[in-house]
Amino acid sequence: MKLTTKQIATTALLLAICIMSQFFKNLNVYITGPVINAALILAVLYCGLGCGIILAVITPVTAFLITGSPVMSAIPAIIPCIIAGNIILVLAVSRFQKLVKKPYGFPIGIIVGAVLKAAFMGAVISYWILPAYLPDKMQKMLPALQTQFSVTQLLTALIGGAYAFIIAIALKSAFGVNGTQEV
Repeated sequence: MKLTTKQIATTALLLAICIMSQFFKNLNVYITGPVINAALILAVLYCGLGCGIILAVITPVTAFLITGSPVMSAIPAIIPCIIAGNIILVLAVSRFQKLVKKPYGFPIGIIVGAVLKAAFMGAVISYWILPAYLPDKMQKMLPALQTQFSVTQLLTALIGGAYAFIIAIALKSAFGVNGTQEV
């Protein structure tokens, strides 16, 4: 995969936006989550699948480094699962843009990707990893964590998808900027 300077610069800008939003994660996951998901989706749209996957891998690592999550510290296996969930989202967005006729492919990809991401993370993190490996002193947090890694993932992915859709339409109408795939 050969990346152009424009793809690298755009991906770097989206990563910077993700990192800035992660400083607000302890404030509210409904601020950070949609911003991250929107950036993942916009990376696919404007830079291609490869750049979306790069962001999908980097953002959970930077989130852990910035927030120092006690749950991820206790169970590091959560990080690769979040990476996989993000990759599922970007793969779905990319694939449905190519499979489904314009203008429906992009929004269908967002919805399907959000559902698949939440289902994967809910099954693997919420109902397998957390019950099996959550330390005893954190067991009282289990129901909230299960919601965070399932329902909350669905909502933040859908909200982020809506942001990405609105941003893509605004860029197209204001500047005539199309992504690698037509919106």
